[in-house]
Amino acid sequence: MKRVWLLVLLAFLLWTLMFSPWTAPFLPFWWMMTVSASLLTFLSSLVAPGWWRRVHWSASNVAMGIGIAIVLWCVFWVGDKVSAWLFDFARPQVNLIYGMKTGESPWLISTLLLCLIGPAEEIFWRGYVQEKFSQHYSPNIGFLLTTACYTMVHVASFNFMLIMASMVCGLAWGGLYRFFPQRFSAILLSHALWDAAVFVWFPIE
Repeated sequence: MKRVWLLVLLAFLLWTLMFSPWTAPFLPFWWMMTVSASLLTFLSSLVAPGWWRRVHWSASNVAMGIGIAIVLWCVFWVGDKVSAWLFDFARPQVNLIYGMKTGESPWLISTLLLCLIGPAEEIFWRGYVQEKFSQHYSPNIGFLLTTACYTMVHVASFNFMLIMASMVCGLAWGGLYRFFPQRFSAILLSHALWDAAVFVWFPIE
């Protein structure tokens, strides 16, 4: 378990560099995110090869992945309206998140999210971290512990809406992996599609 915790600690470090107001302005966010997610996936694959054996593409997995992405987008659309009604700070914080794409090509961002960042995050957090936590502790503890770590790596942003968004996503994808690990392909696809949809294709603004 030392390797798992070391890689989770590395994720905390990388995400802190990307999101902390003291370091983020000096780093190219999208390239840093791409390198970070890819590095974590590469390292986790070195110490625990074989996650790809759980990836099985089929028409039902593709349909399920698309469906999960659509449902999650709708959940965030409703959540955005409710949070804006409840909290004055909600919309400005959401705008700060969308401000990360300012000055970058939408096609580049969507390609990175769809082909690299989204899949890499899912492979690391669910395919490696949650899998190892579940084996070592229990499936339920593995799910909750992974969701907590996935949420906490965003704390350095000091953006309540981003932290809550990561928690909701962690609960959704982690919960699906907890009860449907055989559907890892669908979960992976939904993460990639949702990322590209919510940030570029159909932003909630």
